[in-house]
Amino acid sequence: MRILNMKHILFVVFFLALPASKSSAQNAEINIEQDEKFTSLLNEKRKINSSITINDRYKIQIFYGENAKARKTLAEFKKEFPDMDATIVFESPTYKVWAGSFNTRIDAERMLVKIKEKHPYSLLIKPNK
Repeated sequence: MRILNMKHILFVVFFLALPASKSSAQNAEINIEQDEKFTSLLNEKRKINSSITINDRYKIQIFYGENAKARKTLAEFKKEFPDMDATIVFESPTYKVWAGSFNTRIDAERMLVKIKEKHPYSLLIKPNK
């Protein structure tokens, strides 16, 4: 009886061990191909978002009024101050042209003096969130 039991045990162990020895794990290799246009588009989006975002920094408002005049003022401003970021922000019912993003008020006031030479109605603002 023990021999028969031992044969059954060996038989079961053999058939359980056989599939385990033949099986192997799957080896997966993932290759992600990303178009260069996607990366450039993502960088452009980040640039646009950073210029539009209303944050705790000081800005200089150089114009408020109609859309066409705001676009014209923005174009002129970018020619006069090519190193400074500027954008148009719509706050119903007017369009505003905001320039710069200054960490401190003193930096913003220094630039405001320079900007007022060309745009006398400019003012210093700190937009709310």
